[in-house]
Amino acid sequence: MRRRLEEFMQGRYGADEFSRFIMAVTLVLLILNMFTRIPLLYLLALVLLGYGYFRMFSRNISKRSSENYAYLQKTERIRAWFDKMKRRIVQSREYHIYKCPSCGQKIRVPRGKGKICITCPKCRKEFEKRS
Repeated sequence: MRRRLEEFMQGRYGADEFSRFIMAVTLVLLILNMFTRIPLLYLLALVLLGYGYFRMFSRNISKRSSENYAYLQKTERIRAWFDKMKRRIVQSREYHIYKCPSCGQKIRVPRGKGKICITCPKCRKEFEKRS
């Protein structure tokens, strides 16, 4: 069965970031439709589902690739912001982030070191904080 699926998908575009986004929007619309029972949401979800599968099964790889590239270009800022927030959350477990009272530069200090003297790398001002 798996071999047959692999043979079917050979030469086809497959899933990419844009297709995953379309499928996620489709899922959200279907969930909203379960609660609101608005036929337009259901119709829109079906159209998006069809378009998502059309993209995945398409043999026009260059066209689908250019669509994905355009999507990635348009969403670059949003994805960068989410990546930044994710990194900040991960780092908040091991580090405190303080702002220099003089210049506002953000400084990362390891947690659990007690009261320490921090020197700003930008303006060289020293200040004390708990880590």
